[in-house]
Amino acid sequence: MSHSVSSVEASKSFGRISRQALEAPLTITHHGHDSLVLMSHAEYQRLKSRDREVMTLSDFNDDDRAAVAAARVPSEAAQFDDETRDH
Repeated sequence: MSHSVSSVEASKSFGRISRQALEAPLTITHHGHDSLVLMSHAEYQRLKSRDREVMTLSDFNDDDRAAVAAARVPSEAAQFDDETRDH
């Protein structure tokens, strides 16, 4: 379950808030909007280890390249064609 606190509460009770964030990531809101996430270093490291690995064409053999060339987007993916980003 995700927990959140206001930035005012986080600044007034940082010790308690930081201990709480050791158990699960904690969203800090500012003027009612999600602003920051406080999490344990272990959780941060876990997430960082999942960063995407960059590969070049030389990392693929001929069969891999042929499989990619033959791949088609499934029709179910059409629902994402009109997405807009709020960011």
